[in-house]
Amino acid sequence: MLDNNFSSEQLALLCADLAQLRLIADLTLAPTMPYFAEKPYPIGRCREIRDEVFTLLQAQLPHTNKPGLSLLKGLIAQGNPLQKAWGSLRDEYFQNAFIIGPWYIDVSNDTVNANKPRVEILPLATSNFTPIKDFTQFVKIARNYWKVEVYRNDVCPALAPYMPLLCVGDNGTSWLGAANDDMLNIAINSQFTQSKAILKVLPSPPKEIIQRWQSLLLNFTHDPLLITKGDAIIFCDEYSKKLQHPDLAHRDAAVIAYSSLPKSV
Repeated sequence: MLDNNFSSEQLALLCADLAQLRLIADLTLAPTMPYFAEKPYPIGRCREIRDEVFTLLQAQLPHTNKPGLSLLKGLIAQGNPLQKAWGSLRDEYFQNAFIIGPWYIDVSNDTVNANKPRVEILPLATSNFTPIKDFTQFVKIARNYWKVEVYRNDVCPALAPYMPLLCVGDNGTSWLGAANDDMLNIAINSQFTQSKAILKVLPSPPKEIIQRWQSLLLNFTHDPLLITKGDAIIFCDEYSKKLQHPDLAHRDAAVIAYSSLPKSV
């Protein structure tokens, strides 16, 4: 039976095979997304790279004879699923990676610093990769990593129980946060108490930001989740009392409303 505790030689083989897949992923992705926030590929593209490599692995693992990928295939055969993961890396970055058995596998290790190796494999226990536990942790990382100011979501208060944050970049553009499954689950699983807690401590956005959103939302009068006025904290209380837990239909409506917005305002 394959030992989950790979030797350094086995890890090198797996790194080499994953690095080859990463190069194939780059050939697909780089031409279609050459820049992120004015920074060249691969900066900021950890999710897209991770997902593309995952697709390649699904195609190659069933019939691979490569030594490194065969090790990965063996782990999966022993009942260790290859899982996509998103979370905090050392409370410095948001990172998209894989977790399989006792291993943390990052195939987009160069998306903050392009001089780093493309692939990094570490024991999960010592990787300092952890799930985001609350909005306070998210805000701390976002401010330092994305170089943004974070305000309470007073622009779409009916969405705020799900997405309580408004991030504002250096150039003044803003967007709601955070609409991924992990952060939505923090809001929903807490019955919106986590959202309420962060809304209580964040400042309201500057007037010019609010006015820009008000102008934009004139085009979205069909969606009450985007245009209903009120207090974000009161909406948290209302949703906590009135909605079933979880209310998947309401969650989906919130995600659809968010998805209809521009990526930034």
